[in-house]
Amino acid sequence: MTRTTHRRSRRLATAAAALTIGLGAGLTGCAKDAEPAPPASSTASEPPSDTTSSSTPSDTATPQSQTIDVSVSGDTVVPSGERVDAKVGEEIVLHVTADAPGEIHVHSTPEQEFTYEAGTTDLPLTIDQPGLVDVESHTHDLVIVQLEVR
Repeated sequence: MTRTTHRRSRRLATAAAALTIGLGAGLTGCAKDAEPAPPASSTASEPPSDTTSSSTPSDTATPQSQTIDVSVSGDTVVPSGERVDAKVGEEIVLHVTADAPGEIHVHSTPEQEFTYEAGTTDLPLTIDQPGLVDVESHTHDLVIVQLEVR
């Protein structure tokens, strides 16, 4: 095998492996998903100001945390598919206000599932690996937010 042919074979093998991994990652979504997540808007790098807030740590020893307000009323869930920046290991609190009980599934590694009751519930979670993580309502079969974890 010539050096050029060897390089080409190695590139093809690398591309095939990347495609296989990418397809596998795309197939690990929730089985109850009816539709793919909505496309991100042109301002996807900035979290919506009305749905998220961050607290500033008082010193460098205190880890940063972020709260995402989630409102569930009837068949309406807000936010609905927005991207939110997050950091590996950062505590994220889903502050859920709902008119009925429900369930939230976080497609992280490991996956996380939460239930909430009617009223207000705080659901703390932490993502340990970087990537795009869907947080979805199993009750409504839709993506609430996509955490862009870095």
